Amino acid sequence: MMGILAIAVALGLLMYLAYRGFSLLILAPVLAALVVLVSVDTPLLASYTQVFMGAAGDFIVRYFPLFLLGAVFGKLMEDSGSAEVLASAIVERLGDARAILAVVLSCAVMTYGGVSLFVVAFAVYPIAAALFRKASLPKRLIPGTIALGAFTFTMTALPGTPAIQNAIPMPFFGTSSFAAPGLGILTSLVMLGLGQAWLSYRTGKARAAGEGYGEHDEEAPAAPHLREHAAGEGFDLAEVAPHQPDKGLPSLPLALLPIVLVIALNLLFTAVVIPAMDTDYLAESQYGATTIESVRGVWSVIAALVSSIMVLILTNRSRLMALTSTLDSGANASLLPIFNTASLVGFGSVIASLAAFDAISVWVTSIGGDNPLISLAVAVNLLAGITGSASGGMSIALATLGDTYLAMGQAAGVSPELLHRVTAVATGGLDALPHNGAVITLLSICGLTHRQAYLDIAVVAVLIPIISLVLLITAGTLFGSF
Repeated sequence: MMGILAIAVALGLLMYLAYRGFSLLILAPVLAALVVLVSVDTPLLASYTQVFMGAAGDFIVRYFPLFLLGAVFGKLMEDSGSAEVLASAIVERLGDARAILAVVLSCAVMTYGGVSLFVVAFAVYPIAAALFRKASLPKRLIPGTIALGAFTFTMTALPGTPAIQNAIPMPFFGTSSFAAPGLGILTSLVMLGLGQAWLSYRTGKARAAGEGYGEHDEEAPAAPHLREHAAGEGFDLAEVAPHQPDKGLPSLPLALLPIVLVIALNLLFTAVVIPAMDTDYLAESQYGATTIESVRGVWSVIAALVSSIMVLILTNRSRLMALTSTLDSGANASLLPIFNTASLVGFGSVIASLAAFDAISVWVTSIGGDNPLISLAVAVNLLAGITGSASGGMSIALATLGDTYLAMGQAAGVSPELLHRVTAVATGGLDALPHNGAVITLLSICGLTHRQAYLDIAVVAVLIPIISLVLLITAGTLFGSF
């Protein structure tokens, strides 16, 4: 009982102190050490060097290319002006009469193509502010609108998205980023439809009350603690500056090309190129004695991102006047997010190594009875909420119980593809609680507080994704993976 209480206290402290702005690089090992000290029969130093660091190191080895390439791609899209062009084009075509839908689709197109949600938020916010002001829509609805397009279906549900939340389950279940495509598309439509309906309802209420855009100081800088949260996600607000028009913006087809390539090449490598390769050598010990199913998804995303980055550089070389600086900034931006997530994985592995965790795992895996999808969804969602990180919560759940859920799925006739999609979608619920770094950064970008704008974020990025997850599990249970 004492061990379980210590674990609960450590998780509670992790949530609270992360919200207060403490670095996860410090929090995770310190709180893991405190839990170990309470468990007097567990060696402290061995738990840190052999368990914590071993798990953190394994995570970095496995996923560093995805974090690195994704950050570099996003930075190139930003500095070339491509992100600005895409957002402006969608907004221009839909007009102020469909202001909310225009902003949602602008965010969705870019995040589905692999652009960091922070880059998207900074690129879209000025356009959204101008559009909302023109349409007399309350500014407080902007964060929820951006969150719907950037934090929800393109991050977890749409098949093929290169988001890390869709990539982490691949080696655990031997799947690709296109796992359960039919269910993923249906879940995405539910999230988009319900989210759009909620924002439309809120717009109608505001107009009925005579509420317009409001008076706001658009130049107000982000508060220091909000800058810390942005930096904690690997994004430095101080480096953000409006795109300089004198270097020329790319055309819309040119701006869209890298996004299309990421998705198309990912599918091509997943379904055609890699399956046609002779990969028998993977069985050799020097290559990890693994199988192509374990690495195909990661290889496909790596190949798609590298190819798209090369095309992006070649087609925008004249606009990338400080290419070395852009590449350096993108690479540096990838380091803190992956180390933060790896630290959370290390924390989870230490917790899983304790005797008290056996009782917790038995309780968690028993939720939902014979349906492992329910247990998996609850475990991932709770851990994502506690850690304030979709990737962190998912990684802890899969690192500690991934093999268990795969075996449970096989025993229950649940396909690995369905396990993958449920895992990914489950990360997109409680992760967006108020202490989430992305939520805090988004509010900072918009110059609004939790009190002013968090309700809409909570509905579109917490409540609706959970409803969509329930529908996904129900459809998957009734009809299987498709």
